[in-house]
Amino acid sequence: MEPYIIPALTVEKAEQLISLCREQSLWISLAESCTGGMLAMLLTAIPGSSATLDRSLVTYSNEAKMELLDVRETTLMRHGAVSEETVREMLSGIFLHTKADLAVAISGIAGPGGGTPEKPVGMVYLGWGRREAEQHVVAYHFLETRREVRIKSCEQALDNLLELIG
Repeated sequence: MEPYIIPALTVEKAEQLISLCREQSLWISLAESCTGGMLAMLLTAIPGSSATLDRSLVTYSNEAKMELLDVRETTLMRHGAVSEETVREMLSGIFLHTKADLAVAISGIAGPGGGTPEKPVGMVYLGWGRREAEQHVVAYHFLETRREVRIKSCEQALDNLLELIG
């Protein structure tokens, strides 16, 4: 297995996010699927992150999404785990079950297999937003290796949060 080397710019973005959240007394919670906790790993590597990171849930299976985030089985059956609808429910669920001011939800197909013509490898849905305020879900398509899809997903999530609170 190839080692994960996180680009310095991504680490800097994580540091900037933690710093801004600490300054603004904002709590962050995460619901991760295809990134498998990588975003939480990036944030918890930063000293002082415990003052702003409430929790991260790795909800890789559909069962975990339903049990921990209240994603509806009908949503998963109709739209699949990698969909705008599922990520929107993941985002709602992470707000419902945490004290977060800000949240991120991520679900995608990191590959190398598992893609379809409608949902190719590298397709990732990212949801982010503020509690009871603006919330977004956007589809991204990262044409990279599995490792790079996961890193790019985390980097994009950091960019989205930084833009939201910056």
